[in-house]
Amino acid sequence: MRLLLLLFLSLNLFATTLHLATSANPSRLNPLLATDSSSSEIAGFLFNGLVKFDKDSSTIIGDLAKEFYYENDTTLIFKLHKNVTWHDGEKFTAKDVLFTYKTLISPKIVSPYSSEFRFVQSVEAIDDYTLKVKYKHPYFKALETWMMGILPEHVLRDEKNLMNSKFNTNPIGTGAYKLYQLEHSKNIILVAFDNYFEGRAKIDKISFHVIADPMTRFLMLKSAALDVGSIEPMQYERQLNPYFFSKFNIYEDISHSYTYLGFNLRRDKFKNPKVREALSLAIDRQEIVNILFFKHAKVCTGPFLPRTKAFNPDVKAPTQNIQKAKKLLKEAGYDEKNPFAFEIVTSNSSAIRPYAAQILQHQLKKAGVIVTLRVMEWQAFLNMVVFPNKFDSVLLGWGLSPTPDPYLFWHSDNDKKGGFNLVGYKNPKIDKMIEKSQSIIDREKLSKLWREMFKIIVDDNPYLFLYIPNSITTVNKNIKNVKPSLSGIWHNYIEWEKD
Repeated sequence: MRLLLLLFLSLNLFATTLHLATSANPSRLNPLLATDSSSSEIAGFLFNGLVKFDKDSSTIIGDLAKEFYYENDTTLIFKLHKNVTWHDGEKFTAKDVLFTYKTLISPKIVSPYSSEFRFVQSVEAIDDYTLKVKYKHPYFKALETWMMGILPEHVLRDEKNLMNSKFNTNPIGTGAYKLYQLEHSKNIILVAFDNYFEGRAKIDKISFHVIADPMTRFLMLKSAALDVGSIEPMQYERQLNPYFFSKFNIYEDISHSYTYLGFNLRRDKFKNPKVREALSLAIDRQEIVNILFFKHAKVCTGPFLPRTKAFNPDVKAPTQNIQKAKKLLKEAGYDEKNPFAFEIVTSNSSAIRPYAAQILQHQLKKAGVIVTLRVMEWQAFLNMVVFPNKFDSVLLGWGLSPTPDPYLFWHSDNDKKGGFNLVGYKNPKIDKMIEKSQSIIDREKLSKLWREMFKIIVDDNPYLFLYIPNSITTVNKNIKNVKPSLSGIWHNYIEWEKD
């Protein structure tokens, strides 16, 4: 026993640990149920999909599938790797994929990702390592749908309630890392999976420190207690010294995300389009960018990101016009004696958004609009405000795929429990356009339709689209083999080494 203990201690002396931070406790480490950023990030190390994007997010390549092809316009064939094992040693097979699909479309779970499988007609396991997926009609995201993490059938087949299962905090995946320890509000530790099918990750452990306060996260990064972290533009420009830059590499690019102010369109006060237009005209988006980001962000003009085929370059951000905003509000029945008033709710998980809310409050005051602010802890914000739709407006952000799916955010079907249409946006014309777009395979035709949707959604003002921040990532120089790409730095993390 003593010999084993000494051996264990000696091995741990030489173990390498990658120290990261997350702003909140993960709610569920289950890829079907991971809707918050913390859960999604950590689950990404634990689970694999059948396919994934390459390092430049331009081409779909195999993950658990070693090969895939279209048999015809509506039939996909996946050939699976035969050397994949689950973290508990069981073999991964086509039964796991079939089980995951059946679970996802089951009424027993509530998942926004279920809608991505709505056009699947059938999934058939031809043998242990071959799957045939038939679609009802051609679907532009047929392949991307199968980036969803796969669940272990042998662990969960008898699970009665996956929503509250112990599996969600004690998951078993096929990923490069497996869960070792989950201490809420403290540490989440992952350890390298020795039998990972692509080869064992070179860094032995990943330690996620749960730190809600962004300033504490920054100070830990600054002291090199964290190996990788994001920094805000003001920190980059004003709060870092040459010593920090001698210790860390900086990687900066436009992010795949945007921040918006979303109105609860179920509430009468936001149903008048003149009110929403007035609020849009009352704010100065460029001023927000200038104050908060220096040159490290750009104004967001709509729901799809630049550098994607859905982006409409002809739609420009409105220029602030206080007089017109006041005129529209008066036409809607609001004036100095009866001012328009509403609340903005946001989370303290971002260092920037509470300040953005204050700037919005100040700008809207010029048009006679009274704004109150509420800043909450992330999980409380999601569970008490966002998902129950108990808000006037929310200051939030979306991270988006290189291939946008307007159905998730803008179709009226997704104004439901667990859906991503958080503001209750309903436009029958947009619904029809989205439905039409789903079966268009021709990318040029699809892009044209997306750009038309872009303009209509912006004109409706369900959100005030605010800014697209740059992603500024710092990586300790003792981490080797980091190869930045258009998708960021994480695409080859199993090759990273730590001195």
